[in-house]
Amino acid sequence: MKTIWTIAKRELGAYFTSPVAYVFIVIFLLLAGFFTFMVGRFFDRGVADLLPFFLWHPWLYLFLVPAVGMRLWSEELRLGTMELLFTMPVTPWQAILGKYFASWIFLAIALLLTFPLIVTVSYLGHPDFGRIVAGYLGSLLMAGSFLSIALLTSSLTRSQVVSFILAVVICLFLILCGWPPVTDAVSNWAPAWFVDGLASLGVMTHFESLQRGVVDSRDLVFFVSVIIFCLFTTSVVLRARRA
Repeated sequence: MKTIWTIAKRELGAYFTSPVAYVFIVIFLLLAGFFTFMVGRFFDRGVADLLPFFLWHPWLYLFLVPAVGMRLWSEELRLGTMELLFTMPVTPWQAILGKYFASWIFLAIALLLTFPLIVTVSYLGHPDFGRIVAGYLGSLLMAGSFLSIALLTSSLTRSQVVSFILAVVICLFLILCGWPPVTDAVSNWAPAWFVDGLASLGVMTHFESLQRGVVDSRDLVFFVSVIIFCLFTTSVVLRARRA
């Protein structure tokens, strides 16, 4: 754990020693505010909740999270520092977890900086804080799932652009699988078992439950499974590169 934390601190420090972290956080907060208050018509709804805020998170994360994760291994491969990293007393799993936790902490910091929205709904009414906490938990897990995908794609190529595009395509697939317009269209010609199976693969299906304040173990297992699968596959790719 000490080695993992050392790598995580190095990666987290690399974010905040460059303007990239601050640009990302500003863009995330501005877009979150725009979609919540302007597109989501927060004040016109007359309801003190954060549904308009969480509603757009999958689409925000679709582009912003791959942008955060695209450099994690691609940069190491491009500069040739991955070989140097593994000559040190560091296992692939320690390096993977260190990089992953650093980026996930960074995303969590960006998400926590949206706390003024909680203050706003508390001032305007009496929100269901259990529902808000569940929504934040779902948002953090979804960000972690998308980040694990970006970590995997970054281990496949030296190009950050290619890594970004691959991550966006995979994340988009997971969003569309559970997006109601898509599942409704598929249900017109596909059997119910196929539609249910397709929806179970989508992040929207599992995230919507958490938005409503329902913390179901099946939703938690889904997000954790995506993270573990992608991290394991990343370790397989890195071991193959070392061979």
